[in-house]
Amino acid sequence: MEAALRWVLITAVAPVAWGTTYYVTHTYLPAETPLYGATVRALPAGLLLLAVRRELPRGSWWWKAAVLGVLNMGGFFALVYVAAQLLPTSTASTIMAASPVAMMLIAWALVAERPGLLPLLGAAAGIAGVCLMLLTGSVSVDARGVLASVAAMLMSSLGYILVKRWGAGADVLASTSWQLIAGGLLLLPLAAVVEGAPPALDGPAVLAFGYVAVVATAVAFAAWFTGLRHLPAATVGLVGLLNPVTGVLLGTLIAGESLTLRQVCGLVLVLGGILLGRPTARRPDEARPSGAGRPAGPTGAGRPPESAGAPGSSTAG
Repeated sequence: MEAALRWVLITAVAPVAWGTTYYVTHTYLPAETPLYGATVRALPAGLLLLAVRRELPRGSWWWKAAVLGVLNMGGFFALVYVAAQLLPTSTASTIMAASPVAMMLIAWALVAERPGLLPLLGAAAGIAGVCLMLLTGSVSVDARGVLASVAAMLMSSLGYILVKRWGAGADVLASTSWQLIAGGLLLLPLAAVVEGAPPALDGPAVLAFGYVAVVATAVAFAAWFTGLRHLPAATVGLVGLLNPVTGVLLGTLIAGESLTLRQVCGLVLVLGGILLGRPTARRPDEARPSGAGRPAGPTGAGRPPESAGAPGSSTAG
């Protein structure tokens, strides 16, 4: 259980860091060029991790990195951009809150992680909490924005589970760098076509981009993919709900926004849902046969044994 808690805390670095980007982006970064913003976020982060690990893809990882770069970075960022243009942030965030359920179902199909009752209840509580926090009134809904947001949620959920399925043979920092670089290279020509010349940046914007690229992207994605390597997809998906929680709390603590009773109730529901979905210790009678020499892990058939240690997993932890 202590090991599981450690991996949960490491995984939580990602959604907490992602949650801070709302405030940083709104306050310091140019709002009119989000595709360039995503490109500047992804490419430097990928190059930084590549400089740290200094390992290029080998064999099938060339095409796997390209696929994951589209699903988790480039295509995802582009769809989020479309959704942000057509939907209120509250609506888009609420749709994205369904990702734990999507991850559970995809993990069941691809890595044989059958979702349990408690994680499903936790997902329901978490989604309800996000709705309470963000859906505070009637808003107009554009069907195109809903489709873009749903597509982004499904795309990233599939990408995360593919990382879990394919990641055992690759260093976590190296594979994260390959995905970020592939996604950034996809976004760069798209940004040039849609947004024209890159924006001019002042000092605070440069520092903000540095924070977003290093902390909210390089460190965050490395932590996220490390969590996927060691935890059930259901648990990782629920931990991801800390993203909107962080955004709401930062708005209250830094931006001077008021925290309503409705939002407090939503926060409690989200945190309760995460606790429901946490990994639980297996009973002795659920252990593997003695010939295996190792108890079964909390993720079931889809997870490699921790003691085998996928290459590079210890460096991100």
